[in-house]
Amino acid sequence: MKDARAIAAELKKFSPELATRERWLVLNKLDLLTPAEADKRCKEIVRRLRWKGRVLRISGATRQGTQELCQAIMRRLDEKSRDEAEAEAARDE
Repeated sequence: MKDARAIAAELKKFSPELATRERWLVLNKLDLLTPAEADKRCKEIVRRLRWKGRVLRISGATRQGTQELCQAIMRRLDEKSRDEAEAEAARDE
């Protein structure tokens, strides 16, 4: 938790604007835990960070959840592109 908070603080110092952008919490290495322990640890991390955003659970080693992560990223990029195009069209009207 301390490391995540330190990274967020450094990001804010580096670029206050960047620090306000949407962020997702991606919890990796779940293959190293039993499903029950992984669930417990993930919930604890989210609670201790007081995380309100999107949370994704993956294992890079076994690829568990990585396809879902890639798909979620693509969907979000598509949404942002549509939102930006609509905003631009509204400005042009």
